[in-house]
Amino acid sequence: MAYAYLFKYIIIGDTGVGKSCLLLQFTDKRFQPVHDLTIGVEFGARMITIDGKQIKLQIWDTAGQESFRSITRSYYRGAAGALLVYDITRRDTFNHLTTWLEDARQHSNSNMVIMLIGNKSDLESRREVKKEEGEAFAREHGLIFMETSAKTASNVEEAFINTAKEIYEKIQEGVFDINNEVRHTSLCFSFLLKPLHSSSVPVFPLFLLSVVFQQCVWFATLPLS
Repeated sequence: MAYAYLFKYIIIGDTGVGKSCLLLQFTDKRFQPVHDLTIGVEFGARMITIDGKQIKLQIWDTAGQESFRSITRSYYRGAAGALLVYDITRRDTFNHLTTWLEDARQHSNSNMVIMLIGNKSDLESRREVKKEEGEAFAREHGLIFMETSAKTASNVEEAFINTAKEIYEKIQEGVFDINNEVRHTSLCFSFLLKPLHSSSVPVFPLFLLSVVFQQCVWFATLPLS
């Protein structure tokens, strides 16, 4: 299906905050209560419509473990949006947001739209992080904020689509050249995506990813013709 824009997203945050569940809920409209830890990255895609234009969201779900952080950083290149996720029932995941945010801003375009997500809002009785704290963190750092539940699908659709709307507005204002951002990245990864038929599937084994990333970093430094 033809589309006017391709927006690349990256989902970041600690292990176990529900990143993969959010992706699955958005792309497949289902919740998987038991989910294996993401090894390297997983990929999902979905078409949406904004202002009458078809937009393809290309979403990369990253591993939260420190041991995979270098791989996660490789995926910031060309990203137009990031979903920074914490678990409202685990204070430590909220405390680590500053580190994730610093990493994101260091390795991405300065105009990348970042949505802060407090996930697992269905577990209100186990809440450790108040909604007001998430709102305050977002205000302080210039982020969009929303609480979601991957289990009940509450605000999941809105989180992904509102991020896309912010990106779209930046494009219309001329502050974000999305074509320049995604051109090299899309070319580099297109051969990876063609064999994938499911909307959300594991991508490559870790050792193969590292080889691919090295080639992508080299390719991305080439001048555009």
